[in-house]
Amino acid sequence: MNREERSFSPRLPSKGASIAIENRQRSVRVEMRSLERFLFKVIQELGLDDESVAVCLINDTEMARLNGQYRNKRRTTDVLSFPAEQRRRPTSLRSSVRKLRGSFLGDIAISPVVARRNARSFGRRFEDELRILTLHGVLHLLGYDHETDRGEMSRVEMRLRRRLGIIP
Repeated sequence: MNREERSFSPRLPSKGASIAIENRQRSVRVEMRSLERFLFKVIQELGLDDESVAVCLINDTEMARLNGQYRNKRRTTDVLSFPAEQRRRPTSLRSSVRKLRGSFLGDIAISPVVARRNARSFGRRFEDELRILTLHGVLHLLGYDHETDRGEMSRVEMRLRRRLGIIP
């Protein structure tokens, strides 16, 4: 599936613009500048290019539609990642980033409504939950898959959360 096939896909900023985050929902107020700064921090920490990831905040109806269409699950979810191309599970974070540097990795869709619900149930701040979902989505774009990797993605994610200052 390519970028043009997904109707939610944010339009990347022009050359020189740094981060692509688009808010297409109005249910939950999101501090966009803070999320953009965090995504930039993730990209810097991993050594990726500024335009390597696009994030779109969408409503629950759209998230449920995408989850049904691409994962055959008829419900909403917190985050979905759409890699620009299929990748194998990385042998290490460093080697994965080195191979992909300069490439567009793909799109991440986040439901702020589900993020807010998750934050409440996990006892976290909403802003931290959005950051966790953003990082989680980026790791999926790098090829990690927590459903099949025997905890590798979780270990990498927890290590990066600590380095990025997110409560584990």
